[in-house]
Amino acid sequence: MATKVLNYIPKKSFIHDLSGTTKLIIFLSFSFLCGLSFDTRVLLFLLLLSFVGFSLSKIKLSEIRLMSTFLVIFIVMNAILLFLFNPEYGPELYGSRTVLFHIAGKYDLTLEQMFYQFNVSLKYVIGFPIAILFISTTNPSEFASSLSQIGVPYRISYSVSLALRYIPDIQQDYHEIAQSQEARGIALGKDVKFFDRLKNSAKILLPLVLTSLNRIDDISNSMQLRSFGKHKKRTWFMKKKMTIADYCVITFCILLFVVGLYITNQGGNNLYNPFI
Repeated sequence: MATKVLNYIPKKSFIHDLSGTTKLIIFLSFSFLCGLSFDTRVLLFLLLLSFVGFSLSKIKLSEIRLMSTFLVIFIVMNAILLFLFNPEYGPELYGSRTVLFHIAGKYDLTLEQMFYQFNVSLKYVIGFPIAILFISTTNPSEFASSLSQIGVPYRISYSVSLALRYIPDIQQDYHEIAQSQEARGIALGKDVKFFDRLKNSAKILLPLVLTSLNRIDDISNSMQLRSFGKHKKRTWFMKKKMTIADYCVITFCILLFVVGLYITNQGGNNLYNPFI
């Protein structure tokens, strides 16, 4: 069976039982705090909470192996490019320069640059479990109802829901077309050279686009026949009622966001500088 990414994984867990609104607030509070803060202490605490939440969701690492591999590759490439293009940004940012050893030319490996890039990588590592947690534990229809609950127009909410539902369909279409191409003699296996496989994979794009356009046309016609958008409000089949657990988690997220921002801005900026 083809490995799917960015899709809802139904399970029985504490995270799954929370309402879509609560999970959206968790995602937004963590994302904004992670983006605004450069305080390593705050980021490490967010990382701990991310892994705790991931553990509570009962999602196995094997179920998100592809995305985990992509994250590792992205972090490594990002760290290399950050160093190549601006190896002195860390010392400029922290106001000191501690050379560990000289590499070549203008490139010195400094403790400040390593600390800066560690914080950048930490942001990506925090964001990954939260994003995967949100997508994997939230039914698209439930997500649409949660967006509607916080004031987003239901037309936009439903569009987002359709987009999330469509991701697994695109993956399924891709694998079906790939199998058809292989049956016609176009090699796409692991034993094929990388660039040959890349060139052969490009031949899948046109039928995939045409299939997607046909699916979009069918969905649009079906929604139009059912008079979608006629009324200003609508009800939601997958809407969950808020429970005590939801209110407790929302309160915790708000407190975490406020305290995190307070700790972050204690020194007048969003940096934690251990080199002072």
